[in-house]
Amino acid sequence: MTAHPTTMLRNVRYAFTTLVALAAALMLVACASPSGWDANSLAAAVAGPQRGDAAKARDVYRHPQATLQFFEIAPTQTVLEIAPGGGWYTDILAPYLRDHGTLYEAQYNSPSASAAAEEQPGRAAFARKLAANPAIYGTVLVGTLQAGQFSGFPANGNVDRVLTFRNIHNWIKDGQIDANLQAFYRALKPGGILGVEEHRAAPATSLQQMIDSGYVTEAYVIEHARAAGFQLAGSSEINSNPRDTKDYPHGVWSLPPTYEGGDVDRARYAAIGESDRMTLRFVKPQ
Repeated sequence: MTAHPTTMLRNVRYAFTTLVALAAALMLVACASPSGWDANSLAAAVAGPQRGDAAKARDVYRHPQATLQFFEIAPTQTVLEIAPGGGWYTDILAPYLRDHGTLYEAQYNSPSASAAAEEQPGRAAFARKLAANPAIYGTVLVGTLQAGQFSGFPANGNVDRVLTFRNIHNWIKDGQIDANLQAFYRALKPGGILGVEEHRAAPATSLQQMIDSGYVTEAYVIEHARAAGFQLAGSSEINSNPRDTKDYPHGVWSLPPTYEGGDVDRARYAAIGESDRMTLRFVKPQ
């Protein structure tokens, strides 16, 4: 029995509408997961093609997945990364948070004119990287941290995580450590976490030695974080390196990836690897 022409037309229209809806859904999925990974998977973000081989080669020293898990990162959070540099962690956080969370990047403005000038080429490269791949970085909000104040995004009790990787020695040198920690405290929600990774000095290292070498004692970081209102919630040896003797002519910058001494003792420093680092988790009390 042949269907009535009106019924046939209705069926054709239904099939066409269904195909259009399916195509639109597939496009949304493709946009939401630009590289085909599960956007909610931290492991997938760490392994993703947006990270170059040179960045991935450092995972053996920096342990990004374990570090971010220790900081209790989740894909629905608002995360504020401080002083991202070339974007080593940004390359992981941006795709991980893209669909359901928010990533703020705060460029640190040093009061030192020479230090600020040195940062400009790196910042320009960072901006170019974000602009060149909007499918990965298009939702990242970039602002600044200057004199203990954020600009460029809201940061007043609305942030779930503040993360800083190997920056504290610079803030000590600039006299900004306490102002910055207080800014982090204000930015976080009650119960929010400050995650700190920093080159670790031997206990009793003097303040001047910390400034000169780039290595900071855990006791110093904990003391100043507590003074800002934070509570120490945990510490980890994820990023420790017992081979690091911390007694080099160019401080921590003698080691990879900087190799400030050039070819002098380069093989020795390569065998040591990257610095011994503390990994600390602080919480803003409820």
